[in-house]
Amino acid sequence: MPFFSLHQAEQCFFLYSPKPLSKFPRARTLFFLCSKMSSNSNSLQNYPTPLSPPLPSISKDIELARAMTASSKSSLFGLSRNDILYEDEWLIAVNKPQGIYCDTILASVPRFLSDSAPSDRLCEGNQASTLELHLANRLDRDTSGVMVITKSHKVASVLVKAFTNHKVQKTYIAFCIGSAPKSERITIKSGHGRSKFGAWRVYAAGDVGRKLPGGSIVRDMETKFEVLSINGQQNYKEQSECMKDEEHSIVVEEKAVTDVDANKDEILVRAFPRSGRTHQIRLHCQYLGFPIRGDVKYEGVDEWKGRTYDAHELHADSLTFQHPITGFPLLIQAPLPLWASQALQLLTD
Repeated sequence: MPFFSLHQAEQCFFLYSPKPLSKFPRARTLFFLCSKMSSNSNSLQNYPTPLSPPLPSISKDIELARAMTASSKSSLFGLSRNDILYEDEWLIAVNKPQGIYCDTILASVPRFLSDSAPSDRLCEGNQASTLELHLANRLDRDTSGVMVITKSHKVASVLVKAFTNHKVQKTYIAFCIGSAPKSERITIKSGHGRSKFGAWRVYAAGDVGRKLPGGSIVRDMETKFEVLSINGQQNYKEQSECMKDEEHSIVVEEKAVTDVDANKDEILVRAFPRSGRTHQIRLHCQYLGFPIRGDVKYEGVDEWKGRTYDAHELHADSLTFQHPITGFPLLIQAPLPLWASQALQLLTD
C-alpha cells in the first residue's frame, strides 16, 4: 500500500470496503477519493473578515420584544392628514412614526386616499384603487421621518433610479452615547455586507466586490457626519484647533479600537449617507465608537441616566431630489421627534 503524507491525507475522503475486490482476493479494499477540500477550505478562509463586532447576545430578546410591540402598534395604525408631509398626483410623502413598519405605512395609503374629502385631494381624478403604490425609500422599524411613496410604476422607476445613482440627498439626526469624536466633521468609507450568520456588518473598504457566504458581495458604504453637540455643548473646542482639520476622512481597513473604560458622552450628530445600505448609519456610528442610544443591536445603550429606551433614536430629517415628473427641486422635511427637538433646544438656550 502506498504511503501518503499528512497533507495528502487531509485532501482525501477515505472509504473502506469490507469485501475484497476480484483482482485482490486476499486484501480488504481501501478506496480514497481525493477532493478539492483544500481549495474549498481555503475559499472559506478567504471570505473577508467583518470588522464590526457581532450582535450582542442581549440584543436578541430585546429585539424580539420590540418586534412584537411594533407588530401590535402597526396593526392599529392608520394614516392621518397630520402624517402627510407632501402630496401631488405622483407622490405622497409621509412622516413615519417610530416603531411602525414601512409596509404598514404603504398598506394604509389607499384607505387614507379614499377616506380623504374631495376638497382636500390634490389629484381629484385619481382613484385610490387604480394607483400603483411603491415605496421609494425604506426606513428601519424604529427610525422615524421622511418616507416617500410613488403612485405609479413609471414614477417609481425614475425615483428609484435617482436613489441608486446618489441623486437624492438624505439627512438624518441621531442621538448617540459613546466616545466623543475629535473632529466636527467625519467622512467614513467602508464595505457593507452580511456575515456568515446573516447579520449586517462593516467590512474593509478594500474588500468591496469580494464574495461573502451566501453568494452576496461586499458593497461600498459612505457616510458623512456633522457633530452638532457633545454633552449639550455646541462649541466643544476652539475654532483655531479645527481650522486645518475640520473634516476627518476614515477609510476602514481594520477593526475599530474602542476603549470600553472611557467616559461616555452624549453626542448629537447629523448624518449624510451617500449610499443607502441597510442599517448604514447605525453600523457606522457603532464603528466610530458612538452607537445610537437605544440601538441594542449595534451596542447602543438601552438604559441611560435611569431611563430605559425602547427604540433607537434615529430620525430621517429630510430628502432633497429633483421631482421625477416636473423636474423641479423638491425638499421634504419631517418635524423632529421629541428627543431631537429637546437636544437641539439645549443649543439655543
